Parts: sequence; C-alpha cells; structure tokens
Amino acid sequence: MTNRRYKRPESVLVVVYTPAGEVLMLRRKSPDDFWQSVTGSLRWGESPLQAARRELYEETRLMAGCALIDLHHQVEFPIITPWRARYAPNARTNREHWFALPLNSRRIPHLNPTEHTAYRWLSTLEKGAQLATSWTNRDAIRLLAGRPIRYA
Repeated sequence: MTNRRYKRPESVLVVVYTPAGEVLMLRRKSPDDFWQSVTGSLRWGESPLQAARRELYEETRLMAGCALIDLHHQVEFPIITPWRARYAPNARTNREHWFALPLNSRRIPHLNPTEHTAYRWLSTLEKGAQLATSWTNRDAIRLLAGRPIRYA
C-alpha cells in the first residue's frame, strides 16, 4: 500500500525546444544556480503524460495540447539527501519519464516565482545540455539532438 503522505518517487522531465535547435532552460530558486528543463513529481493517481502537461503549465504557463511528445524513455536515479525527507523512508530512487515539446519559435515563459528565478533560451541543444545541472537533463537534451547519452 502506498503512503500518500509522502511525495511519489516518480517524475517527469519536459525539454522545450524549437526547430532551430534552441532549448529553454529554467533556473531553480533552490538550490542556487541549478539549471533545468521543466520537471516535477507525479501526483498519486496521475499518469506521466498528465504530470508533464500539468508541470509545463505550472512552471511556464505554456499549453502543450497534442504537441507534447512522449520520448518513451525512463531513467532511475538516487534521491539526493537534501530531498529524501519528502519521500517515504524506504524510497531511495526516483523514476523520471522524458517528454519533449517542440515549439515553432521561442516563447516567453511566465515563470512560477516559487520554483524558478530566470530562464534562458540557448541557441543549440548542446549548449542547453552543457548548462543543465543534472545528468538526466543533459541526457534527455542529447537524446533529442541525436547525440550519445550516458546512462547512470
């Protein structure tokens, strides 16, 4: 039986990009200087696709509609110590589902100030991958770029 008092150890990552290869990156409020794509945890009873749409809207006010692409890729990674208290005591890893949102051109995201303090459009997917703080985010961007990815 799941303990719904705790956060679900499953999340989504949504890479927002343009046909020109530009990629949107967001700077988290905390930890300092942590750059990422749209991310967030699944709620209990929510599918990865539902979570990806919800997180995209909550973090950027962008509506995905039917343009959201399920990359059919998942990774597992250890839950880092500062965030472990959010999860059930026996939860040690998080499963992340990857999605992508192609936009015709850059859009100005309307950030949720409780989560992000800045955004940047990087001119290439590789520059976005280099800015990304987490290895899973780098790999998701590189997967879109057709570059080799690293599996932990």
